[in-house]
Amino acid sequence: MVNPTPKVHGRGAQSGAAPQRFGLAAREADGDWLDAREDIDGPGPKLRTTVIEEKPRTIVSFNGSPDIPFDRSINAYRGCEHGCIYCFARPTHAYHDLSPGLDFETKLFAKPDAARLLRETLAKPGYKIAPIAMGTNTDPYQPIEGRYRITRQILEVALEVRHPVTITTKSARVTRDLDLLTELARLDLVAVGISVTSLDPRLSGLLEPRASAPAKRLDALGQLVAAGVQAHVSVAPVIPSITDEFIEGILTEAAARGVRSASWIMLRLPHEVAPLFREWLAVHYPDRAAKVMHIVQSVRGGRDNDPSFFSRMKPQGVWADLFRNRFAIATRRLGMNRDRPRLDCSHFIKPSADGQLRLI
Repeated sequence: MVNPTPKVHGRGAQSGAAPQRFGLAAREADGDWLDAREDIDGPGPKLRTTVIEEKPRTIVSFNGSPDIPFDRSINAYRGCEHGCIYCFARPTHAYHDLSPGLDFETKLFAKPDAARLLRETLAKPGYKIAPIAMGTNTDPYQPIEGRYRITRQILEVALEVRHPVTITTKSARVTRDLDLLTELARLDLVAVGISVTSLDPRLSGLLEPRASAPAKRLDALGQLVAAGVQAHVSVAPVIPSITDEFIEGILTEAAARGVRSASWIMLRLPHEVAPLFREWLAVHYPDRAAKVMHIVQSVRGGRDNDPSFFSRMKPQGVWADLFRNRFAIATRRLGMNRDRPRLDCSHFIKPSADGQLRLI
């Protein structure tokens, strides 16, 4: 008989296994001791979050992906303490020989020089302006932002040089920068998307243990709308038989707060995310784990994940069609998505190499 995976309280992942894609050595506990380890040794040490300050040479990442709506982004942090079990960014920790599981949530990297590096990039002679996306990999408002304030410093530079930015987050902490966001919004320089996965705080605590509770995220959306900031709600990810029941409810709550822009994303399970998610299902939802994965595979061509451009963002099959139709009917009923938010690139003032501003 296989012992059930123990629960790791307060974290999304249930293990910290080394990534196997790169042939790293793996260890596995074995023996009768496993059945009584807490009785013998007592509870294990509490997991602590550690932060390493990183000194990159650049901060803006440019991409040529044909199926995403931006070509440049900034990620102030690597790893994310929110611990969302489904996070597609988890595999990036493997490049540091760290686990996409618990290491991704507890061994974080911060980039304190981000604002300076951004200014240097914007000052380059060949730089061509387009909105910079923030939060595309890891959350810019995860808990350590309260100490480092790197995201705020980036927004200060954006406001100073009149550069448009977009923000994606799962945190109500975004409202701490409402002063800057309001000024950016006055010039049509910012759009903020908040992802809401469910309306059940208990479920949210299992899926995304250190992200803001759903009610707080919805209230944050309301505050953004009241401040004149272009606000967007993302029902993401939709997890079949776990969170799909909340699609209409999330949209209704967001619309009631004045949000008029919405989207949804089907669960994606690239690389190590798939086994981590299966492990999470086995711990928290063993009764429906097989059903969940059957539906996931049915929309991904029989696999846990479809990595191909375009199709990775467009799940197929009857279940995908069902979720897509439900979303479309709800947004139409609520008067959402009638106009696309737009950002203004015409106000940009290029900084010079010495830190001063000059008109372009």
